[in-house]
Amino acid sequence: MRRKEAKTMSNQGFTLVELMVVIAIIGFLAGVIAIQVRKPIGDAQRGAAQMQIKNIESAIGFYYAQHYKNPDTLAVLVPDYMKQVPVDPWGNPYHYSAVSQQGQDFDIASWGADGAAGGAGENADVTNWDISGSGDQ
Repeated sequence: MRRKEAKTMSNQGFTLVELMVVIAIIGFLAGVIAIQVRKPIGDAQRGAAQMQIKNIESAIGFYYAQHYKNPDTLAVLVPDYMKQVPVDPWGNPYHYSAVSQQGQDFDIASWGADGAAGGAGENADVTNWDISGSGDQ
């Protein structure tokens, strides 16, 4: 009798197949959640880049009001107009040109997550000539 009880006690754990199924389900759910979380983070980074560009534009406007010309570089704005020159939300420097190629007074751009001009989605450029953020560049 004791042998039968000992045998049934050892069969109460999970089998390897059951554990693999549970791990696969958890992995699938984690993948779905990760995809859903990435979009809001990308949208927030684009919004932060747009706001930083607007702040840089304001600082350049103050500089222009005092010097009657656009600064040659963004570094000229420190410390009188900005505490520091910001980097974009992806850790890359903003690209600035005192002479606009886009019909503006000057150009400011972030090349997005990939740090290269052009792209779509997370890699789309955020610029002062297309501040709507459509990313169709």
